[in-house]
Amino acid sequence: MPKLLPTLFSRWRTRLLALVALLLCSGHALASETAVLEKMAHDFVTPALADALPKDGASPLRAEVVMGSLDARLKLAPCNQVEAHLPKGSSLWGRSRIGLRCVDGPRRWTVYVPVTVKAWGPAWVLKRPVAAGDTLTQEDAEIAEVDWAEQRSGVLAVPERWVGRQAAFPLTPGLALRENMVRTPQAFAPGAQIRVQGEGGGFSISATGRALTAGMVGESARIKLPGGRVVTGVVRDAQTVELAL
Repeated sequence: MPKLLPTLFSRWRTRLLALVALLLCSGHALASETAVLEKMAHDFVTPALADALPKDGASPLRAEVVMGSLDARLKLAPCNQVEAHLPKGSSLWGRSRIGLRCVDGPRRWTVYVPVTVKAWGPAWVLKRPVAAGDTLTQEDAEIAEVDWAEQRSGVLAVPERWVGRQAAFPLTPGLALRENMVRTPQAFAPGAQIRVQGEGGGFSISATGRALTAGMVGESARIKLPGGRVVTGVVRDAQTVELAL
């Protein structure tokens, strides 16, 4: 019996080494498979960014792509053709994901690779706090490079889009000015007496009516004329609404 122990130990040692080698090879194969899929996702993102980045900035935005990883333990059925795609409702802006689906194989599957797209470019950043309702001036902000994709709300890249508008809520220094942060000042309230005027087709109209809605400069408002007719026009100032005839 004692003579059998070395033999048994040798056999178990051989089997153990073979099992370890098999596991290592299997792990390497899985890692290689996920690496190929991650590269496919990256190769899909690069050309798609050209259409994803906005074109209204003062200068082109500098894209930075941070690719996530698939679970290295992922086991997928063999596939002859894998197709990369952007999932419905997703966009290459901020945090997103790239879908990889098997379109030709014994069993269809879909996996998703996380991706974060940053878009660096110049924007107007607040230098000082602004209270809600205060009117923004050119002196309130300065140009700095920010990540446009950090939030969904669009960046107000030119002063014409925010100077003279009111802060929609309290704003703190360091914030890049975005669409959701400002609102158009109210020119008049419902019930105000407003002059309605318009020209077109060889004639003009000028009358005074009562505002049925609040008036914001550059936006539409409804005015009731003395005869009872209700018209809609664009607010020009605190006393005037212009009709398109």
